[in-house]
Amino acid sequence: MKSRLIINGAGGRMGKRILALACEETDFSIVGAVEYPKHADLGKDAGIVAGLASLNLPLGNSLPEEAEVLIDFSLPEAADGIIKHCQHHGIALVMGTTGLSAAQKQRLAEAGETIAIVQATNMSLGMNLLFALVGKIARSLGQEYDIEIVEAHHRFKKDAPSGSALSLAEAICRETGRAYPDDLTHGRSGQEALRKQGEIGMHAVRAGDIVGQHTVLYSTLGESITLGHTAHNRDTFARGALRAAQWVCRQKPGLYSMQDVLGLAL
Repeated sequence: MKSRLIINGAGGRMGKRILALACEETDFSIVGAVEYPKHADLGKDAGIVAGLASLNLPLGNSLPEEAEVLIDFSLPEAADGIIKHCQHHGIALVMGTTGLSAAQKQRLAEAGETIAIVQATNMSLGMNLLFALVGKIARSLGQEYDIEIVEAHHRFKKDAPSGSALSLAEAICRETGRAYPDDLTHGRSGQEALRKQGEIGMHAVRAGDIVGQHTVLYSTLGESITLGHTAHNRDTFARGALRAAQWVCRQKPGLYSMQDVLGLAL
C-alpha cells in the first residue's frame, strides 16, 4: 500500500527534485505539494513546475490533513507550523530544513514523543558516513592536530555556515570534549588572528551553482589529513529524503537521525 506523502517546499530547488523522484517510486502517493503563499508558481500544476508531465495536483499553500508522512525542505520560518500540523494530525515528519533555532530543535524533540521524526542537516549516504567518522578521527589524532572545516555552496544559500558543516563540528566536539559552539572560530581577519589551541576553524564559501562541498582538514607539524564530500547534484539528497520517508513511516514515535535510517551507527 502506498504511503500518502506531502512535500513542503515543493516549488524550491530541493522540493522539485523530491517531487520528481517520488513520482518514480512505487511506495508513495503524493497528496500535497505545498509552498508559501506568495510563491510565483502557486496554483500551477506541481508536476509542470517540477519539469514533469501534469500530475493534476496544484502547488498549494495549505497542508492536507490526511497523510502518512511529510517531507519539509523550506525555510526555518515555516518549521513551527509544520511541526504543529504533523503532531495534530499524526503525520510522520522528515525535516530537512537547515538553519533551525535551538528552540525549534527543542520543539522537534518534544514532538518526537508523539510522532516519528527524522531530522537531518544532510540526507546523503556519503555525508552521513562523514558525520560518523570525523569525530572519531579527531579523537584518535589528539590535540596536536589543528582542525579546519570548509564548506562551499551556491550563491543563493541563505544560512552560513551550512547545517552540515555545523553537524561536522558538533560531532568533533562531542568526541573530543570541546565546547560546541564556543570552540568554533568563524573565519579569520586582522592582525591578531593567530590560531588558538583546540579551536575548530569554520569557513563558508558562496559561489555560482555549487551544490555542496564539505572538507575537514586535520593538520599538525609534518603532515595533514583531509576528508571531504562533494555532492554532484541534488538527487543524492532527494533520494535520501525519500528513503527517510519510507523508513520513518514504520517507526515508533521518536526523534531519529539519518544515521538511524542508514544504519551508520559506528
